[in-house]
Amino acid sequence: MLDLKFIREHSQAVKQGILAKGEMGDVDLILTLDEERRKLIHQVESLKKERNDHSKLVSKYKKEGKDASELIQSTKDISIRIKKLDSRLSDIEEKIFTQQSKIPNMPHESTPIGKDASDNVEVRQWGDIPVFDFDILDHLELGERLDILDFKRGGKVTGSGFPVYKGMGARLERALINFMLDIHVDRHGYTEIFPPFVANRASMFGTGQLPKLEEDMYYTKKDDLFLIPTAEVPVTNLHRDEILTADQIPVKYVAYSACFRREAGSYGKETRGFLRVHQFNKVEMVNFVKPEDSYDFHEQLLREATEILELLEIPYRVILLCSGDLSFAAAKCYDIETWSPAEGKWLEASSVSNFEDFQARRANIRFRRERGAKPEFVHTLNGSGLATSRLMVSLLENYQTDEGTIIIPPVLRPYLGGLDVIKRKY
Repeated sequence: MLDLKFIREHSQAVKQGILAKGEMGDVDLILTLDEERRKLIHQVESLKKERNDHSKLVSKYKKEGKDASELIQSTKDISIRIKKLDSRLSDIEEKIFTQQSKIPNMPHESTPIGKDASDNVEVRQWGDIPVFDFDILDHLELGERLDILDFKRGGKVTGSGFPVYKGMGARLERALINFMLDIHVDRHGYTEIFPPFVANRASMFGTGQLPKLEEDMYYTKKDDLFLIPTAEVPVTNLHRDEILTADQIPVKYVAYSACFRREAGSYGKETRGFLRVHQFNKVEMVNFVKPEDSYDFHEQLLREATEILELLEIPYRVILLCSGDLSFAAAKCYDIETWSPAEGKWLEASSVSNFEDFQARRANIRFRRERGAKPEFVHTLNGSGLATSRLMVSLLENYQTDEGTIIIPPVLRPYLGGLDVIKRKY
């Protein structure tokens, strides 16, 4: 959420930022309501001063034996007026808050201005695109032939978009998750979190999913809880309404979670296999840092995520998102895409975002630089390190052989009892 003072003092820049993101937000309405709010505050403060003056006179009259009945009645009338104005003020502040919550974060100055994904900027590529001397299979065909993936039975149990991992497929998925967690904890200095997979409205609001993305999430009406779309939600909200000390930050958390997304606006897009699913697994990194350090940590997050792919020896590229492709809450974001030989294109496997103090204001996460200092909002960042669904596509397709088997990347073999290839059992 943007600071009201910032909106007031930089209204044109905020309007430009809204346009650059292709979002909606009524800055003029906020300014009108804010002006009325400040007038009401002035009236209330004046009336409270008048009431205090009357109260002193009432005490003086009583001591002097004078009739204070008119003053007492006047004081009561002033209190009634203050109560009405306070009620009006509360109503206006609620309206301002509602409108503020609809204003997106502003794009950082290094974010390119553009309308959609076609205006994104490729930052770099890593690894060689594999060349095969045989007819390759896609991840779905490989998974079915090796009997390690079963989308049909997943559809029977739940519906389309809910995969079943089977045998070596389940073990490979578990190996990927454990490998990524171990790297982030042992090499990158993260504290591991195992969070709840459901979250309340306050948590969803804090990270910016609500109110904008409610239709994209699975919701349990009876409990008023949401299945999380990413571990970013519960992990960021661990420190909601808290004030951290300077020696506590930076905070670096990493968490595995299942993720659930209805993808309500994705009809007509490619839905084959893992290309678009409603449930998937992801390892998420979340940072809480001082404002002056956040863009250094953003680059570090990117390195931490891409190191996973380099260790797996999977080709990837890094994309800097333009303003029109940026999420509601992010100021700057890199996407990391892995190569799918069967699709002949890059697939998003991670997003690495800097939210600056946008989420911290919504979730009220602050820190003190020293004892007695005024609390400041932290900057929050997160990065997928990584999501396994698209990563599984690239792993299976890049490591396939002409025999229809899958070579297991060397770094994963210790997690699979030393196994180096996945074959069909029969």
